[in-house]
Amino acid sequence: MAYYDQNPNNKRRPRRDSGAWEEEGSRYRTSGRSGKRADSRGEGRKSFNGAGEHNPNKQREGAPARGEQSRGRQPMPGRKPPLRKPPMRKAPGRFDSALQPERPQYMEHEYVAPPERREARPERAPREQTLPPENMLAGRNPIREAIRSGRDIEKLLVMRGELSGSARQIVQMAKEARIPVQEVEKERLDEITPHHQGMLAFASAYQYATLEDMLQTAADRGEDPFLIILDGVTDPQNLGAVIRTAECVGAHGVIVRERRSVGLTPAAVKASAGAVEYVKVARVTNLSRTLEELKKRNIWIYALTMEGEDYRRVAFSGGTALVVGSEGEGISRLTLEHCDQQVSLPMRGQLDSLNAAVAASVAMYQVLAARDA
Repeated sequence: MAYYDQNPNNKRRPRRDSGAWEEEGSRYRTSGRSGKRADSRGEGRKSFNGAGEHNPNKQREGAPARGEQSRGRQPMPGRKPPLRKPPMRKAPGRFDSALQPERPQYMEHEYVAPPERREARPERAPREQTLPPENMLAGRNPIREAIRSGRDIEKLLVMRGELSGSARQIVQMAKEARIPVQEVEKERLDEITPHHQGMLAFASAYQYATLEDMLQTAADRGEDPFLIILDGVTDPQNLGAVIRTAECVGAHGVIVRERRSVGLTPAAVKASAGAVEYVKVARVTNLSRTLEELKKRNIWIYALTMEGEDYRRVAFSGGTALVVGSEGEGISRLTLEHCDQQVSLPMRGQLDSLNAAVAASVAMYQVLAARDA
């Protein structure tokens, strides 16, 4: 440190802003590189009285009077004033507080809407959630196990295209179990559920019975067999109504076709109003073969058509089976060839047909009346 202080090259430089008071104490003298700046401005920036005190009320020479100074900075002589952007003009009435709507009020962390919003805001209805059917099986593993266990399946929907791997095996198992297989587009499966893995199956809501079970029920009661056969009925409401009427008249069972016909879906079970618990429902592959087997059991087969004999003139005696077709196509030609007699219901109005369930109900009560007689 001593060497640094004694070095002649390291001379202390005086501060530029250092100054001293004059002997009289009326003016403060600054020391700088030159006295030009202080001399050009006159006596300096600060004013002091004779006692050496600062006087803020004293006005500098040549300065404008108070109140006459402009709000902006005065430009220096010889220079152009800076360009300033004009102030923005607000749109008339746009920012007027009187035209603004009432702002929401927040009280105790609870939002309170303005009165006009409370009245105009409608209540939102709850969003409806579409659930998949209860009897639907999605995925390859559940469908494979359902077929393997022998569960009754109404139909199997398979995505159109080349089958490979486990999908081909499942389709082969369904064909061996005589389960209807339908090829559909991928969009059709996506509408039902997005998790389908290329195939969907619809299981029966109730277990199907067999024709032998129905005939055994009639033998246990000591009655002649009374069966209702539906040919091509695809409406589950009609199937449920037929099952309900069959239970009321004491029929021993209802037989439906396996293909192009409705089965025991949840909608059909609901339409039966619980009658499916007491009436056996069977599903057959070949309806014509079933009719021939019933004839061997001494059961007379009646077909409800438009050109048949008046049902009121027919004596329904012994074992009876009523065949009812769909509303649009009626009974198929091949099935009609295996029937013993055609009966019809008289029509007096402008319409020429009845609902399939209504026509079946009228004929079933006529059979009941003939048996009671």
